[in-house]
Amino acid sequence: MKAIRRLLVLQHLEIEGPGLFEQFAKERNLKIEIIRLDNKNALPQTKKGDLILIMGGPMGVKDIGSERYPWLKLERDFIKKELENERPIIGICLGAQLLASAAGGDVEILKYGSPPKALPEIGWSQIFIDKSNKDFKALFEEPFHVLHWHGDRILLPNKAVLIASSARCKEQFFRIGNFAYGLQFHIETTGGMINKWIKEDKEFVFKGLGSNGQEILKEENKKYIDKTFFKRKLLINKLFELLDNQKGNNNPAKKGLIKP
Repeated sequence: MKAIRRLLVLQHLEIEGPGLFEQFAKERNLKIEIIRLDNKNALPQTKKGDLILIMGGPMGVKDIGSERYPWLKLERDFIKKELENERPIIGICLGAQLLASAAGGDVEILKYGSPPKALPEIGWSQIFIDKSNKDFKALFEEPFHVLHWHGDRILLPNKAVLIASSARCKEQFFRIGNFAYGLQFHIETTGGMINKWIKEDKEFVFKGLGSNGQEILKEENKKYIDKTFFKRKLLINKLFELLDNQKGNNNPAKKGLIKP
């Protein structure tokens, strides 16, 4: 890494850690700091050379302002400030939703069927790249399956650039300016992480996949967790590469990418 020297991880739940991102950072001798906002850790003071990784969690953008998650508003304000500072950011699931919200977007409940009804997107399925995208084209030459685990869909801010979608949810992968990427899906997961999610988030699994949802996910994991490992690491590498090569001359606020 030329410019990125420290990975700052904003974590919201014990079982949703940085996973493969942490492994990647260690392989490249980056400093790693994990900030547990759910444990009342203070938001970090950032500096040149930092990359901010915002993880997932069961809370959502609509919980901003609630007594249960008093730190969510502070976190969104922090993200907005770091966007204005052109600090490299990667948001995963909830992190992607907070990133979009900080840039002027929103979320709504993900619906499916006829008539449409609330139904989470859970499990492994393919994502499809927007044909206009060149940066990630090589990664999508063969089918790319990723893990989904969300009940909301992102309403992107006007200036966001869509990169990839799933069959059920359009806003899966996007860019804001040249310094921030949001991924609604999960590429950080290991087998052990997913097994904990299946066990501890079983009500959400049942809501999305039915009473045999846990068994469905266990079978999907056997099929995809190892098969997709290399491609997921390649995507992490590509994100770091793109963010590491930015020069700091494309301020999202100055270019109207962030609403006041």
